[in-house]
Formats: sequence, structure tokens, C-alpha cells
Amino acid sequence: MVAVAVDGVTRVFQSGRPRSDAHRVVALDQVTLRIEEGEVHGLLGPNGAGKTTLIRILSTVLLPTSGTASILGHDVVRETRLVRPLIGIVFGGERGLYQRLTARQNLRYWGALYNIPETESRRRADKLLERLGLADRADARVETFSRGMKQRLHLARGLMGDPRVLFLDEPTAGMDPIASRDFRTLVRELQAENRTILLATHDMIEAELLCDRVSLIDRGRLIAVERPKTLATWITRYERIVVGGAAPAVLERVHKIDGVRSITINGDGTARIDTGAAGATKAVLEYLIGAGVTTLSTSLPSLEEVYLEVIGRREPQT
Repeated sequence: MVAVAVDGVTRVFQSGRPRSDAHRVVALDQVTLRIEEGEVHGLLGPNGAGKTTLIRILSTVLLPTSGTASILGHDVVRETRLVRPLIGIVFGGERGLYQRLTARQNLRYWGALYNIPETESRRRADKLLERLGLADRADARVETFSRGMKQRLHLARGLMGDPRVLFLDEPTAGMDPIASRDFRTLVRELQAENRTILLATHDMIEAELLCDRVSLIDRGRLIAVERPKTLATWITRYERIVVGGAAPAVLERVHKIDGVRSITINGDGTARIDTGAAGATKAVLEYLIGAGVTTLSTSLPSLEEVYLEVIGRREPQT
């Protein structure tokens, strides 16, 4: 079943004189997207690309200028009351948390907004505080929390309504590496419960580890919607070879093998060999093994490399 459907959504922001193009900003431009139920979908793009605008439209906070969007078959504009109980939203920063209330009080407040019965609200709040590693600070005021702790409380708040679709906008901002690892574990657990997750992030490693598919968005337009490994083929169809301990003469010989495009020496002293022809990878590996090189691995380009190649090096918008 399709959990999130977006069809030709455009969002234009207008300031100043209504008919002046100089004050017209197209935040989203004819965006069409399908996200399946139970999918973790990454939304990647630079600041100002339209990620947050799309999430706000899907979460019924912002109206599209044109086009339609639906959550589990319910239109986000015409069926707002049916959509809102189905979704959870986590935005980064300080918004949405009451600093002088405790963590438990914050969650109970949001439970009341969701019309959750008091006993059930208390149970959910306690369970989420435990799940997010905040049980020992449940009765401390939020104003005493670190940024990472506040972000975890944001996540708990987004789960209070037991949503089937969860929108996460930079959810690991401010988290330390251990908290980020725990967050990834939580996302996998939520996916195992057949929840759908739309993850807007700048963290390419996070997206590569978690997402079934990713959408690259830039200047309001979707550039690609693919699996991370499929996107790697946008740069090269062939695997790269990383070599450790190869003598310069060996690498010089490798460079002469047909189909070898380049050899790059990495900061750790290893060499990365890029091939661009069928059979070149096999020929290089056979030669290196014959030359006595034993530290070898192959890989496709990372999602970060694809992002930099497709978006990061584009001409800045004027």
C-alpha cells in the first residue's frame, strides 16, 4: 500500500506586491513521489532545497499552491482531521518543547492534545521515556536538558500519538555518536512495526545505513528517487578497488591496464583504483593478487559522493 503520495505539488511563497515575480519564490516545483508503507525514505538536499516545505505540506501545516498529496489514501488538504491522527512530526531545534515543564509533563501535554485517555497517556509517556533513554530525567525540567536530550524528547513527542507515518526533519541534530547509533536502532524497530518514515537529513552515512530509497531534491525539484546503491551507478557502473601496501611500481603497472580511469592515494596511505570498463575490475584484481598484494576491497561510491557529484558541484543559484 502507498503510505505517502505526492502528485505535482508546487509551493510558491509570495512577498511584497502580489503580482511581482521579483518577490516570488518557488519552494517546490511539480514534485511527484510515492513512498510505500513500511519504507524508510530519505529526503536529501542542501538548505533551502524544499525538504522542510514538503514535510510541512504532508503534515497539514502548509497548503500546496497546486497539486495534491495524501497519507494512506487521505488528502492532506480536504481530509486534515483524518490525516493528523496517522502522522507524527519531529522538527529539530527548540520548537514544540515547553522548557519549564518536565519531560514527562511535556509528553502528557501532547497526549492530551491527541485526546489520549489519561491512563494510556501516562503509560505511553513512561514507555517512550524509557525507550529514548530519558527515564532517569523524566521529572527534570526540559530547560536543564542538553541539545541531544531535547532532540530525543522531540522523538518521544512525535511517537506519542502512535503514528503510522513519521516525518523526521534532521532528527539527530545535536546528538552524540552513541545517541545517533541508538536512534538508528529505534528507526529499524519502528520499521519492523510497519511504520513509514520520511527522513530529511544532511547525514549521508545515516541515510545510507537506514533508507530503503532516497530522493535527491534541489531548488524545489526532485532530481532522483532511487535506492542508495542504484544512485552509486550515476557516478560509475563499476566497483572501485581499495588497495593497501601496494608498491608504487605495482600501482604504475595497474594504471596501464585497459579500463583503469584513475588511481587516487588516500590520506591513510591506501590507493583507490577507479575502473570504467567491463572486465577491468577483474583484470586489476588478478594482477594485484599475482603481485602479492593481499589488502584488497571493492565498493561502489558512497551516497555522500553521489550527493556531492549530483548536487554539491552545481552552479550556485543567483
